[in-house]
Amino acid sequence: MPIRNDNPDPIDSPSRRRLPPLLRRSWYGLNQAFRRRIAHLDLTPDQFTVLRTLLEGDAAGMTQRELSRSMSSDPNTVASLLERMEKAGYVERLPHEKDRRAHRIKFLPKGKKTYEAARAIAVTLQGEVLSVLPESNREQFLEQLTLVADACRDAAGPR
Repeated sequence: MPIRNDNPDPIDSPSRRRLPPLLRRSWYGLNQAFRRRIAHLDLTPDQFTVLRTLLEGDAAGMTQRELSRSMSSDPNTVASLLERMEKAGYVERLPHEKDRRAHRIKFLPKGKKTYEAARAIAVTLQGEVLSVLPESNREQFLEQLTLVADACRDAAGPR
């Protein structure tokens, strides 16, 4: 089915709302605000995402490959993040029980404590950002954004 274009402006007009620049501007602003608010914790937004993903994942720990997939991130980026996080004492890599080439990544107490402090900041920031929407629309917005994020991942194809 063809896409309808009810907007009289040309497709590349600056006055048109376009998904890529809106998503980029949203992500960049949120990332910078969060980065500034957690700087005192000696943690980056990407490291926070690693910790959150580990917490939400398998209690036995996740492999680097599972972590990369769950975060929608490049394996080399995740490897670099994990190296710095291991040195900082946030996580540890343990040998995988079945795959000699893999490691299980697990929280260390310092990582859990730092995550909990950063999470409180993240929750506050999310509330501030979403406050521009009527409260009754916030959950629906997040559900719709999930659909868009999934469609973007699907459009990228298999890794």
